[in-house]
Amino acid sequence: MPRVVVVGAGPAGIRAAETLVAGGLTPVVIDEGERAGGQIYRRPPQGFTRPPEALYGSEAAKAVALHETFDAMVASGRLVHHPRSSVIAIADGRLQVLEGAGSRWVAFDHLILATGAMDRVMPVPGWENAGVYGLGAMQIALKAQGAALGRCIVLAGSGPLLTLLAVQLLKAGGQVAAVLDTASMRQQLRGFSGLSARPLFALRGLMMRRRLAEIYHAGVRLDRIEADERGPTAVLWRDEAGRSQRTPCDAVGLGWHLRAETRLADLAGCDFAYDETWRQWLPKADAMGRAASGVYLAGDGLRILGADGAEIAGRLAAAACLQDTGLQAPDMAADRRRLARFGRFARGVAAAFPWPAETAAGLPDETVVCRCEGVTAGELRKTVDFGGGEVNRAKSLGRTGMGRCQGRYCELAAAEIVAGSAGYADAVAAGRLRGQAPVRPAPISALIQDAATGG
Repeated sequence: MPRVVVVGAGPAGIRAAETLVAGGLTPVVIDEGERAGGQIYRRPPQGFTRPPEALYGSEAAKAVALHETFDAMVASGRLVHHPRSSVIAIADGRLQVLEGAGSRWVAFDHLILATGAMDRVMPVPGWENAGVYGLGAMQIALKAQGAALGRCIVLAGSGPLLTLLAVQLLKAGGQVAAVLDTASMRQQLRGFSGLSARPLFALRGLMMRRRLAEIYHAGVRLDRIEADERGPTAVLWRDEAGRSQRTPCDAVGLGWHLRAETRLADLAGCDFAYDETWRQWLPKADAMGRAASGVYLAGDGLRILGADGAEIAGRLAAAACLQDTGLQAPDMAADRRRLARFGRFARGVAAAFPWPAETAAGLPDETVVCRCEGVTAGELRKTVDFGGGEVNRAKSLGRTGMGRCQGRYCELAAAEIVAGSAGYADAVAAGRLRGQAPVRPAPISALIQDAATGG
């Protein structure tokens, strides 16, 4: 039987594994989490007392169903699960997998990448201070440990997660001082036609927004995060009328919806194209998720369609894999129609909560852009004079994107800055950072061990 490996055990990975198992295969599932569920349905440790309704709200039934489906496949031996494992390289039909302090190679004939997405973050003056987190990190702490990262929190950015996290924190007893959305109400109305593709989902979002009442502010501009040696003390911002505001706090969460996690797709040989809707580079794939020879993509690592869309994309990718191996695959026509509808909704979200490209391009020179390497916007702009307006040249000359996160947090804003300095009309002309192994930080001991064993 063909060796099929699924990377990621979120909604896309779980449904892909389920479809493969139904087709008669025993896939290997590799996931960084201790328990399957992904970020959206992240599970707390065993023995955690908060019920699913408190963790996932209206999505509790979906979360529990996914968890139970995956756990049943593991318990019955129908798949092989490697938790707490990170794929850090792909070469010659093998995955280098980091497990604890060591690594090993896992061979595959077919590979399904369900790597999900992460926070899309734009630098704000002062964001380099301790106590400033991504919205996703705050949600992880809340779901996995029932902890609020701060006693008085300001959330800023744009997108559905901004509202969702605020409501989740308030429901858990946290104190949210302000929710600052850079999208104006006029911009949000622009996405209405797309959002109507999923009316109940959109209505649920509006009802959550109502719960925020006077702490929610639309159309803001973020000026600075004030901080001392202990962390943030206040966020300085301007309201839609241009009036200066100052909100005291001791923690800040930032996020502008999501960016696809594509490093492994890059190493697997997938082609990329710039997506004008999301203003980021995304892998190319056919309607079933085929992206390269024996490589399939599913979920937010391919297109930002949310958890429901990820489940469908996981089934599609697995069905394509079954077809390509000559095995019986289910009829996916209905799922393809549903995914098209989710695509319309996603485009509505992108229109309603746009990435503030002009703000990113115009960041003050003293703003730290690359937190890993401490590179400022001014230092990044200087590289354009020597290397031209291309992000990989800017990286080699100024170290932006060369740190621990490999540009995951700074790349999109850096591209806007480089493009603006070079006089380009759009960030697409600045290119994208090339993926390289290891895609995650790995201890030297693991790489030495691998070299010693001839991997």
